[in-house]
Amino acid sequence: MLSILTLIAGLVVLVFAGDYLVRGAVGLAEKLSIDPLIIGLTIVAFGTSAPELFVSLQAAFDGVSGIAIGNVVGSNIANVLLVLGAPAMLMSINCRENGLTTSLMVMVFMTVALMVMMWLGPLSRLDGAILLVMIAAYLGWQIKAARHCDAVSVPDYHDEVADLPQEAWRTTLFIAGGMLGLPIGAWLTVHGASDLARMFGASETAIGLTIVAIGTSLPELVTSMMAAWRRSGAVAIGNVVGSNIFNIGLILGGTSVILPLDVDPRIVSIDMWVMLAASLLVVALAHWNVPIKKLGGIAMLLIFSAYIISVF
Repeated sequence: MLSILTLIAGLVVLVFAGDYLVRGAVGLAEKLSIDPLIIGLTIVAFGTSAPELFVSLQAAFDGVSGIAIGNVVGSNIANVLLVLGAPAMLMSINCRENGLTTSLMVMVFMTVALMVMMWLGPLSRLDGAILLVMIAAYLGWQIKAARHCDAVSVPDYHDEVADLPQEAWRTTLFIAGGMLGLPIGAWLTVHGASDLARMFGASETAIGLTIVAIGTSLPELVTSMMAAWRRSGAVAIGNVVGSNIFNIGLILGGTSVILPLDVDPRIVSIDMWVMLAASLLVVALAHWNVPIKKLGGIAMLLIFSAYIISVF
């Protein structure tokens, strides 16, 4: 029971700490008159990926590579099947948005690159450096393209971030609270998940692929549900594609640069292929301009449920 409470407490702290960090950082950036485009593509994108980053780093330091890698692979699967499936219950999600094609191709390319790296063995520091270069190049392209080409659409970050602190003391409190809460939440999450795995005889990889992955995907789920409520499908699909790219490039790239990660054979034989299939599903829906409606959302949620069951 203590392990379950520790895990739940860790996930709750991660969600709130990540949210406060993003709001504080965006509030500070606005006070400093930083370009809104830069805020949206960097500060918000990094902030919403912060829970996954801190969990993977903590897991790597604790020698629990299964949670570190399972967290990212499971999150990318959840981002498509859960984070797109659930909002489709509220509104139709159009997967063909202006400026999304290139990002979809980048998502698939980075997914395949990660699969090759995991197939060849442990994720090394060189692998991590390559992934970081990819995410840096993607961000550079996004910023350049958005500034010089009207065809590239960057969602307004205010769709994802609300109630920004106005006073200097609140801004400082938000940033400090987020930076303090994230490592605490990560420590609680990883230790709770590890204890839970040992208690029920499940592998740490299985816990990382499911409970931890879903927990760290909660910010994306909340954002997409709110976007659907506001009838803004572009934010929902853009949120998923961007998050999957950041999870691979920044989270696994940054973590493996610091500490190389062993890859569970199960991930190589099963889960990375499910991750690829989920990514290709979004590409196919976008290519043939097929919106995700209520029945599609139900189907995606059922597939995700079946996947979770299969992991155990």
